[in-house]
Amino acid sequence: MPLTFAIGDLHGRFDLLEAALTAIEARADGGTIIFLGDYVDRGPQSRQVIERLMVGPPAGWQWVCLMGNHEAMLVELVKFPRIGMSRFLINGGAATVASYGAAAWNPGEQPPIPAAHVAWLADLPLMHVDLHRVYVHAALDRWRPLHRQREQALLWDLYPDDEGGHGDFHVVHGHHQVAAGPVLKKHRTTSTPAPGGPAGSWWGCSTTTGRAERLSSLR
Repeated sequence: MPLTFAIGDLHGRFDLLEAALTAIEARADGGTIIFLGDYVDRGPQSRQVIERLMVGPPAGWQWVCLMGNHEAMLVELVKFPRIGMSRFLINGGAATVASYGAAAWNPGEQPPIPAAHVAWLADLPLMHVDLHRVYVHAALDRWRPLHRQREQALLWDLYPDDEGGHGDFHVVHGHHQVAAGPVLKKHRTTSTPAPGGPAGSWWGCSTTTGRAERLSSLR
């Protein structure tokens, strides 16, 4: 039975990425892993996280890496430094730059991030859809068809507690801060914990039956 796993916001925690991959690969011989975005900022190893994801999966696995709002901020910074600088720094961007070995970086200068990394981040999709679920970083507008979703909603919006889902689809997302993720609700699953709580939450479901279960939260 093929399985799909989702990993929430990693924010520069390469150790949690490696721990989640080890645990998932011990549970199944193959399947799909959806990374829900926010690989950079705040934590100390954003560069290592990006490089690991760029390498891709071992045989038998498919990886889908979605864009998060922190990747969007980083791409915006590189393209428009004067516009994007303030928001980038407020949201933990200095840690990302430091992971590239630029401890003395001047915020008035172009960040020392390789063009190949920026291009990879800029090309990340905003959404992934399978038979039962829609995977996205932040949220979906339930009143808009999937092909007409707004980038603002996909990257930045927050669900009210009682909302979720999109038609017959269950929505799997990160971005939201919860006390102990992942939280499986009737119409959506959020796999991102609150600051100070467990991090690197991962969640799994059957792609054939649609049955889902909470698997783990890693510190």
